[in-house]
Amino acid sequence: MSIPFSILDLAPVGEGQTISDAIENSKAVAQAAEQNGYQRVWLAEHHGMRGVASAATAVLLAAIGQATSKIRIGSGGIMLPNHAPLVIAEQFGTLAAMFPDRVDLGLGRAPGTDMATARALRRTLSGHVDTYPDDVEELQAYLADKNTVNPLISVPGQGTNVPIWLLGSSLYSAQLAAHMGLPFSFASHFAPDMLLEAISVYRANFRPSAQLDKPYVSAGVMASVAEDQREAEYLFTSAQIKFSHLRRNANLPFAKPVEDLQSAVAAAEMPMINQTLRYAMVGSPETVETKLQQFIEQTGVDEMIFSFPIHDPVARVKAIELTAGIDSIMQKQTY
Repeated sequence: MSIPFSILDLAPVGEGQTISDAIENSKAVAQAAEQNGYQRVWLAEHHGMRGVASAATAVLLAAIGQATSKIRIGSGGIMLPNHAPLVIAEQFGTLAAMFPDRVDLGLGRAPGTDMATARALRRTLSGHVDTYPDDVEELQAYLADKNTVNPLISVPGQGTNVPIWLLGSSLYSAQLAAHMGLPFSFASHFAPDMLLEAISVYRANFRPSAQLDKPYVSAGVMASVAEDQREAEYLFTSAQIKFSHLRRNANLPFAKPVEDLQSAVAAAEMPMINQTLRYAMVGSPETVETKLQQFIEQTGVDEMIFSFPIHDPVARVKAIELTAGIDSIMQKQTY
């Protein structure tokens, strides 16, 4: 049997595109995901990045919810150290009132930006990592039917019981998700090194909770799927250039693809980029189907979450459709 497919969207601001273009493109991504049977579409919180338009994540999620009718929407994730838990409860409580039984709240522990921007964002910088488990618990209390942690109430928020996920790229979040009995999503699309160990730790230490009675884990991969291998590899050069920019601290819009990658990325950078992107699904549907089967067999994940780092919005939607077609084939198979 197959497993659910979902999408992580960074609302990319492509070279030659505007913020408004990026928002409209994200709506189109969500609509394509809904039309093609994806489980959920999430947006990521990043700040101060010229190539990402989803900084005000909850605001953009409202637009995504309005553009769709049934697909789950949520954060992948909200960077909790940047915010007071009560503010997030109010924001996602509002979304839950607007889109009942459709909203997820994925949480991350990193700031999602550089430290100068993080200082500008935060309510306080003291001990923000050490308080992360307490902040998650406080947020849960605001969304519960009754707050048993403190006397405050979240309006909107209270009684919505918005499902919380923990996101991570290390063992820390895997252990915390297991301890709290929450679903866990691993960021193997940009930090693959600890994928298998984190999943193992999460499953081995999972404790059932009111939200979840058994472990549930998703893993992120990048995908560039086209009718033929060469086209998919060409489209994926945008992602490779992006990681080169990140390595060099070059804050630029999401790059157009190039025919000659060596013209845009130094040869010395390629081993690191290839290592970071080693789980990326790049190729024709037939090629990606084989890679995807191997990934699912290796990890045993309960859900796949794809990001589609493709500059051309038409090609991005086509990749979403082609990937959904792979899912249709895989539903006929047993792992």
